[in-house]
Amino acid sequence: MQLDTRAQTLLKALVERYIADGLPVGSRALSKISGLDLSPATIRNIMADLEELGYVSSPHTSAGRIPTPRGYRIFVDTLLTVRHLDEHMVESRMRLQTPQPQKTIANAAQMLSSLSQFAGVVLSPRRESVFQQIEFLRLSEKRILLVIVAPGGDVQNRLLLTEADYTPTQLVQSANYINQNYGGLSFDAVRVRLQGELRQLRDDMGSLMQAAVEAGSEAMADHSDDMVISGERNLLSVSDLSSNMHSLRQMFDMFEQKTGLMQLLDVSSKATGVQIFIGGESNLVPMDEMSVVTAPYEVNGKIVGTLGVIGPTRMAYERVIPIVDITAKLLSSALSHH
Repeated sequence: MQLDTRAQTLLKALVERYIADGLPVGSRALSKISGLDLSPATIRNIMADLEELGYVSSPHTSAGRIPTPRGYRIFVDTLLTVRHLDEHMVESRMRLQTPQPQKTIANAAQMLSSLSQFAGVVLSPRRESVFQQIEFLRLSEKRILLVIVAPGGDVQNRLLLTEADYTPTQLVQSANYINQNYGGLSFDAVRVRLQGELRQLRDDMGSLMQAAVEAGSEAMADHSDDMVISGERNLLSVSDLSSNMHSLRQMFDMFEQKTGLMQLLDVSSKATGVQIFIGGESNLVPMDEMSVVTAPYEVNGKIVGTLGVIGPTRMAYERVIPIVDITAKLLSSALSHH
């Protein structure tokens, strides 16, 4: 239902006051802060209408009212005045550009957390299964560190426990053979080609290469770092989210399991611009008292992931939205120019 101007003004004033101090807002306070020349009786009638429409509710212990998820939704969609945030100020405050894309992504999550004072999250691009080059580093007898460098510069390490004790010279020769013959292929493709070529290699070298292919394949398939979260501890100081054991358990389950969050971020990557998921309204948000503000980011014009801020439903959306928007643009630029 379309709200008239007076109802919109009162709802906007109520949501802004509730976000600011977390207390139910009464008619007397609304008459002072709304700027409307209305009697308390008229304000009470409008608030009763808003409650009937499901935009506000009355806690049992108070004469004032608080916004519902539906009230927050109409607020962020039609009533919100987004604050201007200086992109150059954000960029100078925390540089994103680093030699490693994964470090750049981690910096973006930290920046979101630092600027919002809530939790920052970034869903990383799916890692390419191909490798550019590998190295073998001898750690000790029969213990070798496999270093895998992806075309984008990402580095993965895996420990190999071998039956034979390889000399540094043998390790260099094996790495050179793989890089010269298979660099730029996926480990699955290397596995297939190696099967036909193992007869040409010495047994000990062949077994080392097989071990490297298996470990490399596992490393590229490992999605444990697909999502980077920073600042979870900030949410412990938000009473709306940590006020009881049930809420705390829900919150820690969400961060530990990650599945629900990854699904939410994956959904938002298919949209353009900033998306706001409000708990109690969206089944994707695991807690009624929680909201997630997200935006997709790009590499060379192609959307590859999503980032966002996780905070309470009672968050200053006008401040968080530009933080998420600008960080997405800065991360897109940093990764595209990598």
